[in-house]
Amino acid sequence: MAEADGDSAGGRARRAAVVVHPGKHDDLEGFRDVAVKAMTELGWDEPLWLETTPDETGEGHARAAVAAGVDLVLASGGDGTITACVAGVAGTGVPLGVLPCGTGNLLARNLGLPLDLAAALTVALTGGEKPLDVGVANGVPFVVMAGLGFDAEMLAGASEGLKKRAGWAAYLLSALRHLWDQPVRVVVRADLGPPLRRWASGVIVGNVGALQGNVRLLPDAAPDDGVLNVAVLTAWGIVGWLGLVADVLLLRRKTARLTRLTCRELVVETRRPRPWEVDGDVIGTARRLHVTLKPADLLVRVPA
Repeated sequence: MAEADGDSAGGRARRAAVVVHPGKHDDLEGFRDVAVKAMTELGWDEPLWLETTPDETGEGHARAAVAAGVDLVLASGGDGTITACVAGVAGTGVPLGVLPCGTGNLLARNLGLPLDLAAALTVALTGGEKPLDVGVANGVPFVVMAGLGFDAEMLAGASEGLKKRAGWAAYLLSALRHLWDQPVRVVVRADLGPPLRRWASGVIVGNVGALQGNVRLLPDAAPDDGVLNVAVLTAWGIVGWLGLVADVLLLRRKTARLTRLTCRELVVETRRPRPWEVDGDVIGTARRLHVTLKPADLLVRVPA
C-alpha cells in the first residue's frame, strides 16, 4: 500500500475534486468550508467543487475531474454516489477518497474508514492508497454488492424520506413487505461451470462481505482478493426467513436456504424478470445478470 500526503508533487500543489450529493448534507456550505480549510492547511489548492443532480449522479463529474488533471477525487454521499464516482475513476490511476454520509455506507464500513466526515477527510488527504477490485454487473460497476431479486425489492421499497427518518432500519421495514414473496426458479453458472438450479428469493454477489451491524453475509469476501463471493438465498414466510438469518449468522456454507459460492464470473438467469441493483441503487428489471471482475482496478485512500 503506497503512502500519500498533501505535499507538493513535481513542483506544484496538489488539487482534488469533491463530488458531493447535496441532499446528503444538512449544512452543505459548512461542509465545503471545512473541506477547503483542511486542504489549504495541508498545502492543497482549492478543490474543484462538483454537485450531483438527478441527471448527473457523479460519474460524469469524476471523469471530468480526471480529465482536468486532479490528483484525487473525493466522493461525498451514499454508496450510490461513491459507486458513480468509481465508474469515473476506475482504471485511471487517480485515487478515490470516500467521505460517507449515506444510510448504509457499506464500502466505508467494510474498509474500516471513518464515518465522521472530518476524520474521513483527513484520511482521504493524508492516507495511503489501497488497490481494490471492481465488479461489473450487466455493464454497471460496483464495489460493494450487486443483487437480483429480494435485496433489490427491499431497496426499492425504502424511500429517501423513510431512510431519513429511520436510518438503515428503513431497509428492514421494507424487507417485511416481501417475506411472503414466492421464490423464483434460477440457473446460476459460476466461471462457466455446470449450472446450479435453485428456487431462489435472491442472488447477491459481493466484493465485500459485511452488512450493517457487521452481519457477515459473505464471510470470506475481501475487496482485493481477485474473486467474487456469492450467496443464493431461498426463503418464504417468517419461519423460512428466520432460518435463513440463522444460517447467515452462524456462517453456514450450504443449507436448503443458503448456498455460498466463489468465482470470477457469474451468470444468473431467471424465468421471469426480477429487479436488480448495484451498491444500493436499483437499476431496473432483468432475466439475466452477468457479473465479471476487474482485479485491482481502483485506488482508494485508506488510513496510512
